Amino acid sequence: MKANIDKLRREVYESNMELLNRGLVTYTWGNVSGIDRPGGFVVIKPSGVEYANLRPSDLVVLDLDGNIIDGTLNPSSDTKTHLELYKAFKNIGGVAHTHSPYAVAWAQAGKNIPCYGTTHADYFYGDIPCARHLTPIEINDDYEKNTGLAIVECFNERRINPDYMPAVICKSHGPFTWGVTSTQAVYHAVVLEEISKMALLTLQVNESAVSMPGWISDKHFNRKHGPNAYYGQDV
Repeated sequence: MKANIDKLRREVYESNMELLNRGLVTYTWGNVSGIDRPGGFVVIKPSGVEYANLRPSDLVVLDLDGNIIDGTLNPSSDTKTHLELYKAFKNIGGVAHTHSPYAVAWAQAGKNIPCYGTTHADYFYGDIPCARHLTPIEINDDYEKNTGLAIVECFNERRINPDYMPAVICKSHGPFTWGVTSTQAVYHAVVLEEISKMALLTLQVNESAVSMPGWISDKHFNRKHGPNAYYGQDV
């Protein structure tokens, strides 16, 4: 088990550092986690540790109930949100959370991010959903856990497939992204920030802009992710 923990720690460490390298975090405003489903454990960035000082051994290992298995530091304050996503979205292997400015701008506006063009459709099937505010009771009861539950509720109520929509923005808060690995979760965080910027610029050029036709977005998503996908090289 130690070898598996060390391997995932290294992967999640590198994913956290990629957030920094891509300019998506300021100070400590971000975290990435990864899960080993056969082993039943999650590795996540420790709370409040500067990226410049972060080492793989600093990352905290927990079970899906949030109990620390290995590590001496406190896990990210967003840990319970990550855990709820892992419990509900069975195919994901990594989760990333940032406060990247363009995605946060849409979250603070409380608006879904419309699918205006093919760059968006290449990665996300439909508008990026904006999950609701938590109630005062939910915040006072268990804020981080209920944030995760509100995301899951949003996807269930809107019948969104998390495998086809690996991103959400939480109203007045910010984005969470995921993928089959922590590396892919960060990749989606980078793409989300770019399309958030593009969407804002689109509205600045044309405040009456509307989402592009579904048959175009379907084509672009499916050529990368559909059963007959043909983008890229055969491996």
